[in-house]
Amino acid sequence: MVLWLVPSWPTLRTRPVCKFVTGNELSGNCRRIVRWKCTRRPEILPCVSKERTGLRVFVLSDLHTDYAENMMWVNHISMVTHKKDILLVAGDVAETFKNFVQTMSLLKDRFEHVFYVPGNHDLWCRWEKEKYHDSLEKLDNLLDACKRMGVETSPMAIDSLGIIPLFSWYHESFDREEEITGVRIPPLEMACKDFHACKWPDQLSKEGVSLAQYFDTMNNSNQNAVSDIQRTCNQVISFSHFLPRQELCPEKRMLFYPNLPKIIGSDFLETRVRSIHSVNGSNSACHVFGHTHFCWDAVLDGIRYVQAPLAYPRERKRRMNGGEDWLPFCIYSDGQLADPLSPCFWSDYYSENPRTPHVTQLAPWVAKYYLHRKI
Repeated sequence: MVLWLVPSWPTLRTRPVCKFVTGNELSGNCRRIVRWKCTRRPEILPCVSKERTGLRVFVLSDLHTDYAENMMWVNHISMVTHKKDILLVAGDVAETFKNFVQTMSLLKDRFEHVFYVPGNHDLWCRWEKEKYHDSLEKLDNLLDACKRMGVETSPMAIDSLGIIPLFSWYHESFDREEEITGVRIPPLEMACKDFHACKWPDQLSKEGVSLAQYFDTMNNSNQNAVSDIQRTCNQVISFSHFLPRQELCPEKRMLFYPNLPKIIGSDFLETRVRSIHSVNGSNSACHVFGHTHFCWDAVLDGIRYVQAPLAYPRERKRRMNGGEDWLPFCIYSDGQLADPLSPCFWSDYYSENPRTPHVTQLAPWVAKYYLHRKI
């Protein structure tokens, strides 16, 4: 997702974050953790063990290989290490069809199985207007290309592991938390490039829930395969590009673009995820997502939610755990889910602190940004 007018919203600079979260509302223990994180840049160690003991699943989202640095990073993934591994790609591979095919071909050369769900950037048509009547036609072409390359876009059971890709799109009513007032926030149509770069048939409105419903309905054709996986598999991993829950994004007051939650997730998606993993979840329930470019690993109501984005080059240079050295992230090995992805600043923060969406006072770094813009 790219927002106009908002500089690098998915990654908060370390210094302002430290200034804010060491306030009085944090416990002493959390303050110590934050001070440690801000005085040194923690590193995530590569999670590839030297000795293979079984099936492994790696996850990755938001590759954005229209950036040359990101395409180079994909090209440098080992041709040997992952030959028997599975990779889940949670959307936003590339904006152009050419870069999409090149990226997925590189990944398929490196992993035994590659699974994919589309992200919003993948359906942009702004540089390919003459090639596609609309974004749905481009989606069909992407799925056809995946089929030719051997990239999976449907549920599959591999040994005792079930993998379920979920199509999704966002809707504005996904956001139920209190609005930020007192500053002039650019409207969605100005801030979000999707409104201009995607093209939809007349019956699918950019407003309301019609797009989110359309993409969710695409999953119905896979229901028999999902039922088979639920019946036969010990472990199930579902994945999507968009967020199933608003709690998987920082509160509005923390964001440079406080209206971000209106363009990130789907209630239909969470219902779908719960229908797969059960309402109460389980120790083996895991859902992978992308889109917001925040590293995330948290358990909510019995389901583990994970995001491991490559993101934009400028974001990796600033975020606390980089990305080049530890991605893709191993989510499953030795017949069980791997240890949590850490450090993840925001999900770590909410593991120690309650969510307070009723508080609408902007975080200092956000307030400073809007003061500087004088809007």
